Amino acid sequence: MNRIEEEQTAFEIAVVVSKRNVEEENEDCNCGEVLVDEFTKVGLIVERVQGVADEFIKLAAPLETLGRAAAELKLKKRTHIGMDLQFELEEADAFVRQPDGSLFSWFERFHCYNHLIYGIVNKSKSAVTLKYDGQELCWGVDENLVQKLKSVDFIKQVFPLHDEMKRKKLLKNWALNWWDITDQPIDEIYSYFGAKIAIYFAFLGMYTRWMFFPAAFAITVQLIDFGSLQLLVLPIFFIGIILWAVMFSQFWKRKNSALLAKWQISYSVGVEPGYKLLCMEWGSLQSPVKALRKWGTDKTNEKEVYQRNEWLGHLLRFRNDAIVIMSIIFLQLPFELAYAHLYEVIGSDVMKFGLTAVYLFAIQHFTRIGGKISVKLIEYENNETAEKRADSLVYKVFGLYFMQTYIGVFYHALLHRNFLTLRQVLIQRLLISEVLENLLENSLPYLKYSYKKYGVRKKKRREKGSSTGKIQFSSRVEKEYLKPSYTASIGEELEDGLFD
Repeated sequence: MNRIEEEQTAFEIAVVVSKRNVEEENEDCNCGEVLVDEFTKVGLIVERVQGVADEFIKLAAPLETLGRAAAELKLKKRTHIGMDLQFELEEADAFVRQPDGSLFSWFERFHCYNHLIYGIVNKSKSAVTLKYDGQELCWGVDENLVQKLKSVDFIKQVFPLHDEMKRKKLLKNWALNWWDITDQPIDEIYSYFGAKIAIYFAFLGMYTRWMFFPAAFAITVQLIDFGSLQLLVLPIFFIGIILWAVMFSQFWKRKNSALLAKWQISYSVGVEPGYKLLCMEWGSLQSPVKALRKWGTDKTNEKEVYQRNEWLGHLLRFRNDAIVIMSIIFLQLPFELAYAHLYEVIGSDVMKFGLTAVYLFAIQHFTRIGGKISVKLIEYENNETAEKRADSLVYKVFGLYFMQTYIGVFYHALLHRNFLTLRQVLIQRLLISEVLENLLENSLPYLKYSYKKYGVRKKKRREKGSSTGKIQFSSRVEKEYLKPSYTASIGEELEDGLFD
């Protein structure tokens, strides 16, 4: 057996369970004790933390435990010879490690934790009686323990924990690094947050660096009076911006491919596994010809069914696009034009600021509702691949964002042709939108966190029967549990947050 290097084990998962209100006579049958014992049996390191209102079970997994879970999951990893092979614990040295030196990425570790936690079942030949606050629960044969305890609200939540050492290191080298605003530890971000967030910030970093050129060019054109050459400078500026956009797109594709290759991430372009064609499962390696042959031998019927399925997909996409377009025309467009008209006729600047604030606040909710409708609509489309599904979503959401952003500007610019008013509108919208977004992004999470802490303190005082005394939250795991988690504005997937 090859020697496996020891990695520093940190607590990465927390299980929130209810505190006991009644002491059990037989501690061996207590739900909390049984849960901890089962976690220990599968090889997890367990630490129990008593919170103000709940109890927290922190879990860590040694490398051997993660390796055993990865082998059971038949996880494939990149080897040093460039091939993706099924992971084997005995051959751990043959697999490529992550940029931070760890054997498994956070995505892989999360799947291993999920397999270990939710893989605990009653393997005995008879049911086990569990006790919880004077109540008896029956843990049946081959029944999942965690799901059983969740059904009776003993387990409230299972969530990932921050690694304090890595978090503080990222804060120092990334979030609080003001001296080099464009330099980011992308490899460390990838190891801690995953590929999607790392790619997102890699794009932002490259975009910020590349924006220095058009910004400097635009400031030069704005401040310097070129006199008779002004008519020549402006076309050069426009052509330069177009060339800049094309070059940025091409260089980003190269950088994106380089990062994916560095992190051993590959995406196959094709039909998604599980996609149904002609009521049959069609994998990415199965050709349409084979699928049609399985359907029947009559070529005429096969062709008709294939064409019917293809046209059905086109009709579904056309129907959904028509729904979005008609919604924009009959619902959002009148609202935008009403705002632009009221802004034109109102004389008071204070009322204009107030109108703009109300408009921006309302349009955020309208756009969010439209985005959620778009997410629901594409679920009923016959999209063959994930790329087509993503394109359909982007087109629909882009239409909503474009209308709510520019229709008022076009109204002022083309109909009234009052550029002083247009300038004032742009300044007010920019200032108010930035203020509103910062208030919402920074204040709402803090208010939610404070409200949750207030609710816990109030519940604890009610249980004690005393309204005096300050209740402190001493454990970090409880603070992480009370903090609100991120949710995308238009969908449940993480990618949907890119529209925020």
